[in-house]
Amino acid sequence: MVEPYAAVDIIRTKRDRGALRPEQIDWVIDAYVRGVVAEEQMAALAMAILLNGMDEAEIVRWTDAMIRSGERMDFTTLERPTVDKHSTGGVGDKITLPLVPVVAACGAAVPQLSGRGLGHTGGTLDKLESIPGWRANLSNDEMFEVLRSCGGVICAAGPGLAPADKKLYALRDVTGTVEAIPLIASSIMSKKIAEGAGGLVLDVKTGSGAFMSDPVQAKRLAETMVRIGLDSGVNTRALITAMDVPLGLTVGNALEVRESVEVLAGGGPPDVIELTITLAREMLDLAGITGVDPATTLRDGSAMDVWKRMIRAQGGDPDAQLPVATHRHQVVAETRGTMTELDALKVGIAAWRLGAGRARKEDSVSEGAGIEIHAKPGDAVAAGMPLLTLHTDDEHRFTTAMQALEGAVVIGATGASVHRLPLILERIN
Repeated sequence: MVEPYAAVDIIRTKRDRGALRPEQIDWVIDAYVRGVVAEEQMAALAMAILLNGMDEAEIVRWTDAMIRSGERMDFTTLERPTVDKHSTGGVGDKITLPLVPVVAACGAAVPQLSGRGLGHTGGTLDKLESIPGWRANLSNDEMFEVLRSCGGVICAAGPGLAPADKKLYALRDVTGTVEAIPLIASSIMSKKIAEGAGGLVLDVKTGSGAFMSDPVQAKRLAETMVRIGLDSGVNTRALITAMDVPLGLTVGNALEVRESVEVLAGGGPPDVIELTITLAREMLDLAGITGVDPATTLRDGSAMDVWKRMIRAQGGDPDAQLPVATHRHQVVAETRGTMTELDALKVGIAAWRLGAGRARKEDSVSEGAGIEIHAKPGDAVAAGMPLLTLHTDDEHRFTTAMQALEGAVVIGATGASVHRLPLILERIN
């Protein structure tokens, strides 16, 4: 077969700030899936896109090409309305774990196709795989059955669903191109549109620990994705939420699962509870479900019941002991006062270096690695008080993790003012 284009010519076009034609986009996505466009060539193109951007027509076409690289799912035979949520990623962002059973307990069906960690942000599948026996990879039939029987499913996208994204997602993680708005938007929306849910709520994060640290850029990304979703017939809205400080009190795979179970049991950190309930209400609204308070499901145990059914349906033991890292190191306060800052990015990088994330796409993660947080901005601290506990299976990792944490914690005078982003900054629909 004679190829109609050469990858290097397409790379040059975007390198030189040109716009790719629809047929060029169609070809490069298809050729990448077929192996004609090599990994290093797509990496170069991804970097050119990061640096020079894409216009709206290019983004829409790129997304459509990603969708057309595989199959589309159909959940119209389910008796429940389908609705999904996607987060752009953050530090300590375990919201999917309690959110899916909460929404399912309220009567919606939640087909949650999730991914693995990208850079300093954690991946939902990595977290769930810390549960003994749980498996992420399901056939379409298995996914449908879990969704039908439990009301929710969290799993990996099958090989037939947007396969172009599966390849590109892993490549972005290790080539410094995660932050590209066109690639974020097309990655998220290609999977979600192909997934076939009737409604979609986007959690677009901003702050130091988010890929879109600038609220203006976060809003641009949110608006781009909402337009893509609506143009594709999926009822879509977005919340822009804070990621200047880690969510909750844990960062790391098994640690975040443990905290999520606490939330499902009626406890857990207030910010995790608030964001879970806020997103649940948005999802239920899109699904047309009224007269149900999602907060009730955390109090009456119905969300926990759904969680246990979901975990068991995918081979996991919800009551099993979660992995614990071999080594621990505490970071303590040097002075008394009020914590004024806890930088999400630095905490995320430290957790990554402890083994909770990947340096290369083929790397495995340490299930027990991560960071416990003992104080948040606004809390009073005393000299010698533990602020963070670092967990790792390789004690040599403490050195680089501590380097990443330099300047992460700021202690001001007692009663010092704290400037944080509000948990919910804006709603876009």
